[in-house]
Amino acid sequence: MTTDATEIVCAHSPDSDDAYMFYALATRKIRSTLLQLRHVLDDIQTLNQKACAGEYELTAISYHAYAFVAHKYALMASGSSVGDGYGPALVATRPMTPEDVKGKRIAVPGKLTTAYLTLRLMQPDFEAVETPFDRILNAVREGGADAGLVIHEAQLTHAKSGFHTIVDLGRWWKNTYGLPLPLGANALRRDLSPALASECCRLMRESIQYALDHREEALNYAMQFARDMEAPLAEKFVGMYVNHFTVDCGELVPKAAQKLLDLGHEAGLIPHRVSVEFVR
Repeated sequence: MTTDATEIVCAHSPDSDDAYMFYALATRKIRSTLLQLRHVLDDIQTLNQKACAGEYELTAISYHAYAFVAHKYALMASGSSVGDGYGPALVATRPMTPEDVKGKRIAVPGKLTTAYLTLRLMQPDFEAVETPFDRILNAVREGGADAGLVIHEAQLTHAKSGFHTIVDLGRWWKNTYGLPLPLGANALRRDLSPALASECCRLMRESIQYALDHREEALNYAMQFARDMEAPLAEKFVGMYVNHFTVDCGELVPKAAQKLLDLGHEAGLIPHRVSVEFVR
């Protein structure tokens, strides 16, 4: 690393799929002479809020949050987490239908998350109880909410904790619109120089590809972030959210993201129409 390399912050969630895609960068398997990345880990709602303030140069954000930070950030073509027929789940301690949650209290992982936006599109009438994502199941179990909207690994582990799936929002989205559900992305602050932005995109794409090409070692690294998951389940979760859509968003993910944000605007959940813009 040259001494004149520019240091920028690379912020992402402390969960297994993000750890997997950032593995090669975090362990310096892939390096740059132009810039040095300093990794910051935080939950996605906190990262969304910090993106509103423009705090980090490169950050993971929810696609929903992009609608509120598009003047400060552009989306990166690499790094998207996309649910193709699966995604965040609405769960409860007893069997319920989507109609049953109308008017109920639902624990949600933050109002800037894509999970929250998608749930509002499916069922507009509920009382949101903002809850840290890793406390949602406890909040429902303890009676603080009637149902919970789970993201990250709890999508796969809630059943073993005695919870029932009310609806898988990724499946609902696919059945309704015929598109994958774009959940999270990496975003670059617009004040970065074109050279640095291009280098960030290269590093991100190569880091994801490295993990896919060196699956076992990347999974071993990611396991330290796999909350209460055995290796086979963690591997399944990582495979769900780090895939060909993650290497490059292609044409389908931008189309789906635009549809999501347009629907959010039409429903009055997003104050103005936003055009999705990706950098490579």
